[in-house]
Amino acid sequence: MRILFVLECANQSTNGTTATCLRFAKELEKKGHEITIIGCDRIIGEKWHRYYGLPKYKYPFTDNLIVKDGFILCKLVYETMFEALKGQDLVHLFLPFKLANVFRLLAQEQGIACTTAFHIVPQNITGCMHLAKSKLINGIILYSFKRYIYNQVRYVHCPSQMAADLMMKHHFKNNVPKVISNGVIPFFHKIEGVEKPEEYKDKFVICMSGRLTDEKRQDLLIKAAARSKYNQKIQVILCGQGPNYDRLMKLTKKKGLANPIQIKFCKPEELRNILNYIDLYIHASDYEIEGISCIEAITCGAVPLISNHKFCATKDFALDKEKCLFRHGSSKDLCRKIEWFIEHPSEVEELKKLYAEESKKYALSYQVDALEQMFIDAYNEQKEGKDLHSTKPRRKDKRLLRRAHRAAEKQRKHPEILAKYFKTPS
Repeated sequence: MRILFVLECANQSTNGTTATCLRFAKELEKKGHEITIIGCDRIIGEKWHRYYGLPKYKYPFTDNLIVKDGFILCKLVYETMFEALKGQDLVHLFLPFKLANVFRLLAQEQGIACTTAFHIVPQNITGCMHLAKSKLINGIILYSFKRYIYNQVRYVHCPSQMAADLMMKHHFKNNVPKVISNGVIPFFHKIEGVEKPEEYKDKFVICMSGRLTDEKRQDLLIKAAARSKYNQKIQVILCGQGPNYDRLMKLTKKKGLANPIQIKFCKPEELRNILNYIDLYIHASDYEIEGISCIEAITCGAVPLISNHKFCATKDFALDKEKCLFRHGSSKDLCRKIEWFIEHPSEVEELKKLYAEESKKYALSYQVDALEQMFIDAYNEQKEGKDLHSTKPRRKDKRLLRRAHRAAEKQRKHPEILAKYFKTPS
């Protein structure tokens, strides 16, 4: 099967959704499928070998900040989009934005099967604006997602049960949600004999992995460690990069963290080693659609301590709800739980064995089989005329399609139009 993945930030190595996209693409190609990816032509890290690049959209005033956060939108170059779509059997849309919606329309017009994913909750957007607690705004955004794209595509990949429940709660009636974990690659596993660096030998090492942003709540770990009676013993490592680097460094000095904090973007090999020797992994995020970084830590032998926020799907990984969950947003409760882990090493060892066994079901190979079956079902339904393509087209969809065809024809006849988009080779 020839499959097109549509993801604006498909080339940003610091983005979790990008990592998922590339992992699924590699595994599906091993199974004999041909995967093409289209996204922004601004490459950071690994680039897929069959890749179509679109010019990056520049945000007014806040472009540098948003790009650091790993989020990118693309300008629509219709000639490139039509070229990417040519000969495809199925289109899979990762995020519910304009690029995905246009590809949905083009695919459905040409009789190509279409699926989508639920990788983002409204709080991921409103959290950057400090409006994550606004039920009105979050409700409007979720309703917009539903009307804009999800009502037009039947099969939806949900990385967690929380995502599927959220869809059902908000009456996504046209959809068939498929709960499929994003999975962990075999690269992340327990390695025997990995020891702490010499400078950490007598420390209790705590790690968090992920972008340095408000929603990930690295600040809670810093506050909890600083207020602990074991402050002198705790060593904090933050693996990631993002706009909050300077703020977190200032916070460590303000709160009086005893041992210098380590904040760095790690290569996969270094991250795997860290996850193998740490004493505790913290997942403090308020809004998480799955939390693949937490599963990576578990498969490397770490025990997680996770936020119990209702929009944090990662809490479902906790095998012991009493010991491995803390009250969201509370550095005091987090501090209390960390101290329990320091004071009960034998019980922690038992938890490690339980998590090591549990982690096997999150292997990427199992999840890819389920995703492949979803694609096959969508392809077969499209051939049988049972999908949502037969729904009455909306008037605005017809206008957008006409605009797309006119723009593509104009770009083919006048190559100089494309030159203004692509100032450098993609």
